[in-house]
Amino acid sequence: MRIDVLGAARALRDDGSPVDLGGPRHREVLARLVAAEGRMVTTDTLVDDLWTDPPVRAVGALRTFVAALRRALEPDRPPRNPPCVLVTEGPGYALRLPREDVDVHRFQDTLARARRDSGAVTDLGAALAAWRGPAYADVPGSAWAQRERTRLEELRLEGVELHARILLDSGEGAGLVAELGALVAEHPWREPAWGLLARALYRAGRQADALATLRRARTMLVEQLGLDPGADLQRLERGILNGSAPPEGARTTWTGPGVRLGPRTTVALARTLALAGGDALVHSRRDRLTAAQAAEHTGDLSLTARIIGAYDVPAIWSRADDPEQSRAVVAAAERTLTALGPDGPADLSARLLATVAVESRSADLSGTELKRAQQAARQAEALARDLTDPALLAFALNGVFLQSFTRPGLAAVRDRIGAEILDLTTRHELPNFAVLGRLVRLQSASALGDLDAAASHAKAAEQLAAATEAPLVSVLTGWFRARATAARSAEPGGPTAATAAAHYRAAEDALRTAGMPGLYRGLFPLALLGLRLLHDRPAPTDPHLDWGPYQPWARPLVLLAQDRVEEARAALAAVPEPPCDHMQEALWCLTARAAVRLGECGIAARAEAALRDARAEHAGAASGMLTLGPVSRYLAEAEACAGAG
Repeated sequence: MRIDVLGAARALRDDGSPVDLGGPRHREVLARLVAAEGRMVTTDTLVDDLWTDPPVRAVGALRTFVAALRRALEPDRPPRNPPCVLVTEGPGYALRLPREDVDVHRFQDTLARARRDSGAVTDLGAALAAWRGPAYADVPGSAWAQRERTRLEELRLEGVELHARILLDSGEGAGLVAELGALVAEHPWREPAWGLLARALYRAGRQADALATLRRARTMLVEQLGLDPGADLQRLERGILNGSAPPEGARTTWTGPGVRLGPRTTVALARTLALAGGDALVHSRRDRLTAAQAAEHTGDLSLTARIIGAYDVPAIWSRADDPEQSRAVVAAAERTLTALGPDGPADLSARLLATVAVESRSADLSGTELKRAQQAARQAEALARDLTDPALLAFALNGVFLQSFTRPGLAAVRDRIGAEILDLTTRHELPNFAVLGRLVRLQSASALGDLDAAASHAKAAEQLAAATEAPLVSVLTGWFRARATAARSAEPGGPTAATAAAHYRAAEDALRTAGMPGLYRGLFPLALLGLRLLHDRPAPTDPHLDWGPYQPWARPLVLLAQDRVEEARAALAAVPEPPCDHMQEALWCLTARAAVRLGECGIAARAEAALRDARAEHAGAASGMLTLGPVSRYLAEAEACAGAG
C-alpha cells in the first residue's frame, strides 16, 4: 500500500493499481491523517477541519467515512479483526504506515538526509520528481490543507535549491540553467535561487549572462524592496568578475542541520523547527547550541547575547531532554551576563536571565543551581515588566513557571502564572506562548482535580496549535485525556482499568517519536503504577518496563508486589527526596505508600510533612498526564502510620 498527497490524494496497491477511496470527504479524512505524520487526530479536530459549520450528525458522518476508508485500505481484513492502517486511538484516529510508503514523508526524510549528506542528491532528485502538483491539491478550501501546502511548498523550493547547489558544488549543474531560470521567474524574492542561477550560467561558460542575472537581482531588490543583495550574492558577483567564482568541489552553504550558517540565521531556523517536534526538535536544540557557540567565537558581546536569548521556544516540562546541552546553554548565558555587567542593556540581560531560568530545568539541578535559577527567573520577570515588552515578559514568565515547583502544593500558584501568560499573549497576539498558557492552566486544573476546566484548556490549546503548526500539543493533550480516563475508571460506572491502560499506551506511542526524552522516559510505567494504585492493585512487575528517573521511588512498591519485603525495606531506606518538579507530589505519595506498607513510621512522617500543603491536589496530576489519585488518600495513611509510631 502506498499513499500519495504531493498532488491529489490517492492510494495505490503494491501492484500500482489505484484504490477507490470514495468521495472528496473520504480523501480529505485520509489526507488529514497523513498530515498528522502518524500522530492521533482527535474526532473533534477532524470535525472542525472537515466542516466550517459542522452539521448536527458530523461525528456520525466522520465515522462513516473512516469505516469506508478502512474497507478500501484493507479489503482483505477478516471481520472483527482490528484495523492495522487506519486505527482508532484514544479519542481519535491515526494512520499507521511506514514513512517510506507515504510520498510526503519520503520527501521530507530524503530532504533531511540530503541536508546532512550530499551523497543523497540522486534520491533528492527522485523525490522532487515525484511531486505531481501542489500538495493536497484536491483539498483546496480547508485551512489545515492550506497551511500544509504552504509549509511543503517552502520545503520543495528548499529541496530544488539544495539539489542544484549540491550538483554545482560537485562540478556538475551546467544543465540546470532552464530549471533555475523558471524558479527565479516564479519566485523572484528568493536570493539563493538567483545565486544558483548565476553559478549555473557561469559553469556553462556564460560569464556575461551570470553577471547580468546578478545585476537583475540587485535591481529588483533595490527598486521593489529597498534592499541591497545579501553578502552571498555580493561575494559571488565579485568572484565572477575576478574569475574566482566557486570552483568545482568547493561546497558553499545550504540550509539544514550540520551546515555553516551564520548564527542569526541558524537560531531563527532552530526556533521555528523546535515547534515541529520529532527529529526537527532534536536538531533545533543542537543547532541552537551551535549558533550560541559560534556567536561567542565572534567576540561580539551584543550579538552573542541576542543569539542566546533569541531561542524563546515555550517550555512546559521541568526535566531537560538533553541536560548536558541545557547546562552548556546556561553556562554560555551566564558568561555573557558576566561580560555585560550590571549596566548592560536591560533587554539583553532580561533575555539571558530568562534563558537561564528556562534551561535550568528544576528536576536536574543541585540546591545551589536551583537557587540561582529561581533568582534568574525573578530578575528576568522584573526587568521584562519594566521594559513593557509583551514577548519578553511571556518568555520570562515561562522561566517563572518552570521554577515554581519549589515544594508540593503550588498548583494554584502555577495557575495564576498560566492565567497571566494567557491574558498577555491573547492581548498581544503571541500564539505560541498562548499555547503555553493553556497548557500551564491545563496542568494546574488537572492537579486540582478540575477535569472539566482542564478539558476546556486542552481543546483551546489544540485549536491554537492547529493555527501555529505545533503538533506536539496534541501529544500532550492526548496524555491528558488518558489521565482523565484513568481517573474515571475508579468511579462507579466509569470505564474499565483496561480501557484506561489502553489509552495510556496509545498516548505513549504518540510520545515515543516526539523528540522529548526528558518527558518520555519512565512516564508510561509511572502512569500504569498510578492506575493500579487507583484500583488498589500491586505495582506492575514487568522487568521490561523502563522506569527512567522514577525508578528509586517505584522500586520499593515493585519489590513489595514480588513479596521481597526486606529488599523493599532497604530500597525505601535509600530513596532520596524527590526533585522539585512536576512529579514531586507523586513521588512523595509513592514513598508514603511504601512506608505505610512496611510500617516505616519515620519515613511516613517525613512524607506526611512534605505533602501537607498538597492535601487538595491529585498526585502526579500536576503533569496533566497521569494520576495516582487524591493526595489526601496517601496523606491520611501517612498521618495514621506516623501517629502510630
